[in-house]
Amino acid sequence: MNNIQPIERESMPLRRQVTARLRQAIVNGDLKPGQKLVERELCASLDVSRPLLREALPQLQAEGLITWVAHRGPSVALVDTNEVREIFQVRIALESLAAREFARNASDEQIAELRRQVSSQQPVNAPGSLRDVLALKVGFYSVLFEGCGNRMIGQIVNQLINRIVLFEELSLPAPARLQEVIEELGAIVSAIEARDVQLAGKMCEIHVRNADLQIRSRRFEKAAVAL
Repeated sequence: MNNIQPIERESMPLRRQVTARLRQAIVNGDLKPGQKLVERELCASLDVSRPLLREALPQLQAEGLITWVAHRGPSVALVDTNEVREIFQVRIALESLAAREFARNASDEQIAELRRQVSSQQPVNAPGSLRDVLALKVGFYSVLFEGCGNRMIGQIVNQLINRIVLFEELSLPAPARLQEVIEELGAIVSAIEARDVQLAGKMCEIHVRNADLQIRSRRFEKAAVAL
């Protein structure tokens, strides 16, 4: 757990900082699916008290990122193939809705920013890591969800994406996936720039389905695809 950085005393409440730091450690893979969370080690890494740590853990449990086993304590959650399939079904519905509403409601400035999020990643001359793809998706979706006019979509989808990262086969990116993600997101932006509401939703659906298909096609390999 040495990769977890100590908490800095900021204006944000310490409990929220601890929750955010642990969430990021799980999403980044510093804390692995199924790994037991030893309170003493976490407190030392974060430089916080045990009561403060215990205040933060229930939020992560509510988000499905950790589980609490009787007589064993907390551990990073595991996600199976069936749950991944269900998550993608929900993502298709919500992200397509976000793309349609963004095409309908976003300002020209927000659309330009969405394009910049994709263009900033090009050209790609080498395979990207899972973190490369996650960074791209975080920037893209932060703009998309802000401009779609429905804050709940972003909150729900972000939690779903965090859950998918816990899928045990999602450890390494498929070699070409980063470039594919850039092209798929670019197609979404092109439809939005044309203010084609239905096409924007369709392109977003294709993007999410492609990610789902990548996972399904490689689920028996111990190498995974990027989101």
